Amino acid sequence: MFEIKVEGEFEAAHRIVDYPGKCDRLHGHNWKVEIQIRGTVLDKLGMLIDFKLAKAALMEVLAALDHQYLNELEPFRVINPTAENLAQYIYRVLEKHELFQAGSAYLAAIRVWESAHSSVTYSKER
Repeated sequence: MFEIKVEGEFEAAHRIVDYPGKCDRLHGHNWKVEIQIRGTVLDKLGMLIDFKLAKAALMEVLAALDHQYLNELEPFRVINPTAENLAQYIYRVLEKHELFQAGSAYLAAIRVWESAHSSVTYSKER
């Protein structure tokens, strides 16, 4: 089994509605996102998936979040844009990307950091 990881970043504001503390107020983060891709079959070049293509796919998703007020975006109008919900959202969008539809490589997990010391990982049960 091979596993590759690529990272990206975006900046965005949010608030955690009904949170019993200051996170209920509007604030922002410099979010860091890591995608983990796994598979067993390498292509003719000896790659599971091209790092450049994986990074481009991630950045497509993050571009839509960058410099946004997350609470105003779907699906965060009805659920809080917590790190957990962001990780799941990014996973669900990325898993539909053509990069993961054709080959043997699959999106294994998404890790989202809202600070240098706090992160969450989302993956589907397989």
